[in-house]
Amino acid sequence: MSVASISKGWVSRRTGVWVLQAAVAVAFFAAGGAKLAGVPVMVQLFDQLGLGQWFRYVTGTVEVLGAFALIYPGMASIGGLWLGFTMFCAVLTHLFVLHNNPAAAAVLGLLNALIVYLHRDELGSYWRIITRRA
Repeated sequence: MSVASISKGWVSRRTGVWVLQAAVAVAFFAAGGAKLAGVPVMVQLFDQLGLGQWFRYVTGTVEVLGAFALIYPGMASIGGLWLGFTMFCAVLTHLFVLHNNPAAAAVLGLLNALIVYLHRDELGSYWRIITRRA
């Protein structure tokens, strides 16, 4: 294997990771933006939860901030963890509170898990920084 083919493979992998992050970020910008804008479907969904509309604003903000983290250099692993946990909670909410299909939340959660896996070295760097100061 030549050096040219190794570096070409690395560039294509990196491009693929960025495309994945951008696509997931767009999905979360759209979902979070819809919640913050008060799209009627979102208002109705959060009415069914019974927690009040303040929770729609919080969830929308969480999703938009997570989307920014996915595309901000060096923050993809944190954004993936943040949004992955959010989607884990969404799956549970769809199953046990709303009693409807959690497929979209599950797919987004799995995509965030993949992003975290692909950026696991980044998480390791953060962990070393945190434990060094403790």
